[in-house]
This record gives sequence, structure tokens and C-alpha cells, in this order.
Amino acid sequence: MFIPHFSKSVIAASLVCATSFAWAFSLADVSNKDATSGVKAALEKGATVAVAKLGVENGFLNNDKVKIGLPASLEKAMPLLRMTGQGKKIDELQVSMNHAAESAVALAKPMLLDAVKSMSVTDAKNILTGGETSVTDFFRQKTGTPLSAKFLPVVKKITDGNGLSSQYNAVMGKASASGLVSKEEATVETYVTKRALDGLYTIIADEEKAIRADPVGTGSAILGKVFGAVK
Repeated sequence: MFIPHFSKSVIAASLVCATSFAWAFSLADVSNKDATSGVKAALEKGATVAVAKLGVENGFLNNDKVKIGLPASLEKAMPLLRMTGQGKKIDELQVSMNHAAESAVALAKPMLLDAVKSMSVTDAKNILTGGETSVTDFFRQKTGTPLSAKFLPVVKKITDGNGLSSQYNAVMGKASASGLVSKEEATVETYVTKRALDGLYTIIADEEKAIRADPVGTGSAILGKVFGAVK
């Protein structure tokens, strides 16, 4: 009885080793060209899906995950503002903030795709073997500052249409200079720009997680091959 038991143990151990070796081989077998192509496909998919979801009418307002609420400082003053008859303007301001965000995000795709084109083989390998949001982190690093600069005037043009916006900026600008509120909340436009970017990267991250969870289910051969190798 000892020999069959020993044989089963050996077989089981062999299967575990073989499985581990197969996984390692599949990862090592991904060429630089395939890795780059796969990661680029993931980047492009994430960017395209995020802009398509958010850069449309009510893209932010109808998505509770990224919907832009009022700045905390303004939220605290809500009861007093409503008592003074400014409740309607506040509600309109929140709607305009979300519309400003969707208008800004609609302009993001070209810059996101330019970042994809600039990606190096090293970037691709780091993204492929990085964490579950390494695609998103790449976009944030490469596009965060230029997109913020691109979004800000678009957001300002829209939010300036609400009379409360200028009042908020006047008060909060002084508060920010005194260190009472963050620079991000100093003006409506800086606040909305930051939240618009956060929303964009949030949806890209969701798409990346979905690709990593089920690369074959994306229907893309290159995504299935490349991201399937690191599951």
C-alpha cells in the first residue's frame, strides 16, 4: 500500500510544479511586441470607454460613483444659504458643475491616446506586471497635469454662468489665502476640474480591473493573450 500512496503524492507534486511552470512560461513567453500591443490595447480601451461614459450629457450626474457634489465648505453653509433664498442657485450650481465636467472630459480622448503612443516597452512591462490599476496610474502620471490645464478654462466658462460661482470664489479665495480651506476648493473651477479628472481615472480603473479579471471575455485576442498570462 505504501508504493501507490507514494506514487499519488509524487504525481500530485508533479502536477503542481507543472502548473506553476506553465504559468511562468506563459508570462515569460510574452514578447516585448505582444506586451506592448496588449497594454496599448488596454490603455486605448480604458480611455475610450471612460470618455464615452462620462463625456456625454449627464455622464456625471447619472453616475453616482463620480457625480460631483458640492464642495464641503459650501455644503456646510447650505442651511443658511437656503434660508436666504439661494437654494435654487445652489442646486443649479451643482448641475452646472457636473455638466462642466462632462464637457471637459469629452475633450480628453486625444491627449489620452497621445500618452498611449508615447508608451515605451519598459512602461508596457511595468504596467503588465504592476497592480490592478497600473494602467490608470500610467494615465494619471502622463496626463494629469496637461488635462487639468485643458479642463480648467472649459469648466470655468460653464460654471461662471451661475451667479453663486463668483460669490463662492470671492469668499473661498480669501479663505484659501488664510489657509482655512484647501487650494482645490479655492474656486469652483479648480474643484470641478479636480473632480472631473478623478472621475475620469475612476472609470478607466474600473475598465482596467474588468480586463484583468476576465481578459478573454473582452473579445480581444491580444488582451486575452497578454493579460491572461499574468492572471
